[in-house]
Amino acid sequence: MRKFFCVLGLFIFACGAAVAQPYELAFDTDGTILVNGTRTLIIGSYYAAKSDRPYAEMAEAGFNLVRTGNPAQMDQALAAGVMAWTAVGALDLEKREESKAKLTARVNAIKDHPALAIIETVDEPAWSWLKKEARIAPNVFAETYPIIKELAPGKLLYMNQGPTNLVSTLKAYNAGTDIVACDIYPVNPGGLHSMFALFPDGYQGDLNNSHISQVGDYVDKMRKVTGPNRPLLMVLQAFAWETLLSETDVVEQREEKILYPTYKQSRFMAFQALIKGANGIIYWGSSHMPQPSQAWTDIKRVTGEVASLAEVLASPDPGVTVGTTYHEMGHSVDDGVQILVRDHGGYRYLFTCNADKNKCKVTFSGFGEWTQCVVLNEDRVLPITSNVITDEWRRFGVHIYRLEK
Repeated sequence: MRKFFCVLGLFIFACGAAVAQPYELAFDTDGTILVNGTRTLIIGSYYAAKSDRPYAEMAEAGFNLVRTGNPAQMDQALAAGVMAWTAVGALDLEKREESKAKLTARVNAIKDHPALAIIETVDEPAWSWLKKEARIAPNVFAETYPIIKELAPGKLLYMNQGPTNLVSTLKAYNAGTDIVACDIYPVNPGGLHSMFALFPDGYQGDLNNSHISQVGDYVDKMRKVTGPNRPLLMVLQAFAWETLLSETDVVEQREEKILYPTYKQSRFMAFQALIKGANGIIYWGSSHMPQPSQAWTDIKRVTGEVASLAEVLASPDPGVTVGTTYHEMGHSVDDGVQILVRDHGGYRYLFTCNADKNKCKVTFSGFGEWTQCVVLNEDRVLPITSNVITDEWRRFGVHIYRLEK
């Protein structure tokens, strides 16, 4: 599928005029992206909002990165304090010199714009619909990478992969990028007509787990591709599959098959991706979503919550182990409750999600000096008794705890 809070730009004031300082990007040893030296959680979108103030609306919703197509859009992103990323393509090895000149021109046209942070090459190069052959060979990107990096050394290169292909196949593309992403869109009503990107069973993902918790399974898979040190971003669903049918398709859209992710589903998928080890999230498909709409409001509600905790989520791993004891609920525990621990601002945070299709009840232990547990965005406080807390999760539920002394 071709894809076409806020981190604010730094401004230097000279002679009464504001001159934007270009973004300098790198990444830390755990894959966290560094923006002008600051550990930064990426909250991105392939599309700006459909409004008369598209980038300002994105910034207000917590997005800090939006894909743009031209310098005029970058100007709008800059004014809103949103970083931009742009696709420039890759070499054509059969027309090496000609394509290198075109690639160089495309990079030179945008590399000095102060909103630019990330440069994309080509989307999903390893994936071909219903074929085992790669659409574009990995050596193309290994040769493209040094050309772009020489022209724009302070930017990171981005490559999104489809959710299929072998880990060994995808690893071969790492030499052509800094950031690896993976798209997975599991909210699906079933019974869809055959369409681009879906397997014959009607689903995009190909793992055994067909629930929305497959997002975490794909994080695990992609971490095998990237290793622990390279940035990994997960591309999440902001559309209904049925709305991808166009006027040129043989079949018409069916109203009863238009299924957008709910707020609870989007919240789970976003936080599970981050709990499992993604360095950020990016949304695809919002251009196919009515705006304003409840579906768009739900996505922005999720990104706003993630953005409010972005500094916490971008903090280093404190290396803390939390004890976990499950209570009998009358059914098995498969993946169960997944946990991410972060320390920030004198508090300890536990980001948790239940990856099971059944509810769970868990006692966490090992809280030592912590005396109070606030459940964020739920208006609850849990008692810490004998260094433990106990809570319940609905299927695919999320709880975020802030421990206080």
